[in-house]
Amino acid sequence: MRLTREEQELLESVEKGEWKRVEGFEQEAARYREAARATMRKDKRVNIRMTERDFIHFQKAALREGLPYQTLISSILHKYINGRLVEKAN
Repeated sequence: MRLTREEQELLESVEKGEWKRVEGFEQEAARYREAARATMRKDKRVNIRMTERDFIHFQKAALREGLPYQTLISSILHKYINGRLVEKAN
């Protein structure tokens, strides 16, 4: 497996024993696991209307990405509301 320079440096640091477990590790790990679960939990349903043309474009893009189209739409919305969706210059 090829590692980036940063990954290689981290691996070497771990192998040298430079890393220490944080106090209360089990509690911290549980807290982060729950935060991750809450972040990824899809517990709300939304119905939207769009043109058939846009819908077909979503389906084709999802096929290219190997995703269900609902997952692609959800991902795009998530990136937009978090400021990570950047408009491409034409």
